[in-house]
Amino acid sequence: MAEKEMEYRVELFNKLTHTCFEKCVEKRYKESELNMGENSCIDRCVSKYWQASHPLNFLF
Repeated sequence: MAEKEMEYRVELFNKLTHTCFEKCVEKRYKESELNMGENSCIDRCVSKYWQASHPLNFLF
């Protein structure tokens, strides 16, 4: 059971990372670090992704 939970969490993290990176980070890298707009976008994206995938967590 713990192994399945770990697999689920790894899959969720990988999907979240891929989705938010594709949405928020420019395709041509200009800098070695994320700029302010990219950081803000990623924060919002992660928050929305988490809420959508765990809607019951916010009821308690």
